[in-house]
Amino acid sequence: MSKDRSKNREPQAKRTDIVIVGAGFAGLYGLFKAKQAGLNAICLEKGGDVGGTWFWNQYPGARCDVESVQYSVSYDPDLDQEWEWTERYAAQPEILEYIKTVARRHDLKRHIHFDTLVTDMTFDDGSGSWTVATASGDVFVADYVIAATGNLSAARIPQLAGLESFDGEILHTGNWPEDKPDFSGKRVAVIGTGSSGIQVIPQIAGQAERTTVFQRTPNFSVPAANRPLKPSEFKSLQDNYPEMREAAKQQGLILRRSKTPMKSVPENERRAVLEARWQEGGPGIMSAFSDIMTNPEANEYLADFVRDKIRSIVKDSDTAEKLCPYGYPIGSKRICLDTGYFETFNRENVDLIDVKADPIKGICSNGISTQSNLVEVDCIVFATGFDAMTGALSQITIQGENGVALTEKWRAGPLTYLGLMTAGFPNFFIITGPGSPSVIGNVVVSIEFAIDRTFEIISLMRERSVGKIDVEPNAELDWMKHVKEVADATLFPVANSWYLGANVPGKPRVFMPYVGGTAAYNEKVFKVIGNAYKGFVFDGGMLRGKDKHSSVGAGEVS
Repeated sequence: MSKDRSKNREPQAKRTDIVIVGAGFAGLYGLFKAKQAGLNAICLEKGGDVGGTWFWNQYPGARCDVESVQYSVSYDPDLDQEWEWTERYAAQPEILEYIKTVARRHDLKRHIHFDTLVTDMTFDDGSGSWTVATASGDVFVADYVIAATGNLSAARIPQLAGLESFDGEILHTGNWPEDKPDFSGKRVAVIGTGSSGIQVIPQIAGQAERTTVFQRTPNFSVPAANRPLKPSEFKSLQDNYPEMREAAKQQGLILRRSKTPMKSVPENERRAVLEARWQEGGPGIMSAFSDIMTNPEANEYLADFVRDKIRSIVKDSDTAEKLCPYGYPIGSKRICLDTGYFETFNRENVDLIDVKADPIKGICSNGISTQSNLVEVDCIVFATGFDAMTGALSQITIQGENGVALTEKWRAGPLTYLGLMTAGFPNFFIITGPGSPSVIGNVVVSIEFAIDRTFEIISLMRERSVGKIDVEPNAELDWMKHVKEVADATLFPVANSWYLGANVPGKPRVFMPYVGGTAAYNEKVFKVIGNAYKGFVFDGGMLRGKDKHSSVGAGEVS
């Protein structure tokens, strides 16, 4: 996919106003805003084209779990009327083509260096600028860095003994080759049953001679109920785009959200409500009642409902029970949407291995050894997810003031202020970082909000000849404390999820996203802005006077 451009050559420093790392939705919007502001920006992208996660995740069955009309940019209303989404939930090829279209329409690619891996980012205390180095030997110097590296972009493969000895093909869903593998006549192992596993397993099973699924933890999944969008239906959606964009600013992910607690509804009505949501498909089942993520009893009722559905779909009772999740609340890991996932286990060419009961001992030349058996396979597909939210940044050597490394500062867990900046790393903006809603809802909405705030700050600094912005250490400590308090009021932290970093050995267990909702988050950010950017430090001091864009009153963060 990505070409190796690493060469031994003298570094060639290039001066620019802004370096943007990553060319997905966030990087492209950053370039768009930079052009609007008349700033020079260079985007560095390790892949061979735009798209971010949708460039790398090209595995069969890859599909968004946010409805296509919502998973789109708001800053090109003409494109809203010209682009026609073909399905309720768009597949990867369609999303990638959409992102390419956005880049083409706004002439953004000429600002992007593709096949360029960023290796180092260093803040110079004297000049107040950032030096960004790449594996290909290029060096860029900028006033500001925008880390648009994505929350699900650092694919991880578990360290299994003997993996290097395997003679067959090894694939990861998060780094899928553009030359699509052919599984016909092959014995394929799929390790992992999270979102990507749930999407890819039915596709592989339909092609391979035999598919063996290695499951550590069963996942809750509900039907996507995906379908083509009729032209008349899509026209109606297009007509309502302005209203939808406004609603998204408040809700993030637009769903029918009940205000009714489950216990206030009679038993027969509860079941009917959940059945209707199941048939409707999508993540809306999680908002069928108001207390599903706060009341353990309500949550368990929904979990039982979904487990009963699994048992009704999967014919073999032993297999069905293995697929039934227990031990964590439904929704505490991002709910999965599927198309025929549980039905796949009714196929004669599909086997399920519970690795908690029969652990993987290691990999050998011709297959996977478990405690009780050797499963001979020709190909291993890892659907083992990502080092989420912080992984992409930790892969880069990032040094802030006084040479402090970001990985060292975040050794006990990530610290940010509003998910946007981290103390000691001036002029360094993190898009949808830890402490922001990001992965909880519609990440495109979160991206645009973060980019807008970033460029408001940069514009204000340039208007007032302010060379440096940082955040107060106490402000970020208070913010992350608030993020934890909000999470602790829900059932989210109960699960060992990637929200907590639990899927990465040795990673600190810190709940990273803000789960208080998009509206509450936005309100708190605007209060900070209205209070003269309280918690931010400009050139060593507080901002004097309110920003001309501020229209809300002063207030505290939490």
